[in-house]
Amino acid sequence: MRFDKLTVKAQEAVQQSQELADQGNQSQIEPLHLLLALLGQRDGVVGPLLRKLGVDPDMLEQRAQQELDKLPRVYGSNAGPAGLSARLREVLERATKEADRLKDEYISTEHMLLGLAAKKDEPAGKLLAELGVQGDKIYQALVQIRGTQRVTDQNPEAKYQALERYGRDLTEMARKGKLDPVIG
Repeated sequence: MRFDKLTVKAQEAVQQSQELADQGNQSQIEPLHLLLALLGQRDGVVGPLLRKLGVDPDMLEQRAQQELDKLPRVYGSNAGPAGLSARLREVLERATKEADRLKDEYISTEHMLLGLAAKKDEPAGKLLAELGVQGDKIYQALVQIRGTQRVTDQNPEAKYQALERYGRDLTEMARKGKLDPVIG
């Protein structure tokens, strides 16, 4: 896998995965580390995607952390920098295929989520499957979030949901009673 083909957020997620593995004294970076890194990106696409699917990202993060705590740890002189596990390589290869399928030029965090959801024999994939996060549903939510836009540069997240990010939905605020009454 070529890391220069990852978007900025995807590169950050892989880097954060390694930091999580190092902090947890784990010798390999597993898909669970990647899932936690994706969930930790508050301004990324994965959180809104999961919310569209009816999944609470904070609850998923807690459950993923519980699973991560069950992984073996390495202490002492054998502890070095964590490397990518074979399972995570498979997830990243799947993410590459998903990017190709969507005709995207770069691999983004949503492709990584699709790769994680496809690995149902892995703890991260099992967690996603238990919560109903499956490939076809991710695709449907992805269309609502990014529309017909393709990933053509290394920072596509800045273009998604521009209205929600830079504007306010006055109609929704009025429905919730959060606007002052208007007279006249």
